[in-house]
Amino acid sequence: MKVVAISGSLSAPSRTKALVENILNNVTQKVHAKHTLIDIAQFAPELGSTVTYNDFPKVLFDAYAAIAEADLIIIGTPVYKASYTGLLKHFFDLLDPKLLVGKVGVLAATGGTDQHALVLEYQLRPLVSFFGVTTAPTAIYARDNEFIDYRLHSEAIEARVNTAVNQALNLLENKAAQALAA
Repeated sequence: MKVVAISGSLSAPSRTKALVENILNNVTQKVHAKHTLIDIAQFAPELGSTVTYNDFPKVLFDAYAAIAEADLIIIGTPVYKASYTGLLKHFFDLLDPKLLVGKVGVLAATGGTDQHALVLEYQLRPLVSFFGVTTAPTAIYARDNEFIDYRLHSEAIEARVNTAVNQALNLLENKAAQALAA
């Protein structure tokens, strides 16, 4: 199994990246998986200046290649102005729409208050749905005050992570069983 985790945060250190890493660790504790972390903050200047579909900088080319090979995709974003980050959207805008078809996803977001939690349902889930990603029904939203020193510090969020990962792994098992039956 191959897992790609994407942190859409533009800052370092980042609560969003910490949450994404937490989800990734939960997956790798349950199944043996090759994994890649794509941290938008690490190549924001290159991403922001890329405007064509056929001339990617190497770091962006490598990120898209990892996504193409992934079975499971974890996508996390901080909430800015009631939505995901602009560079995360730009990252997906440059992505070949066929590249994610049939993949399974886990969605996560971080924000200051619970008022931002719906961003997962009305912004992020429709975005990945456009790409043909089947998402775990449980999404993960963590408030800033659920982190201490950029580490998740909430049993409730840990339980939600566990539920979402189990759902995603079940979706992958079902897809594999259907592929064998076909």
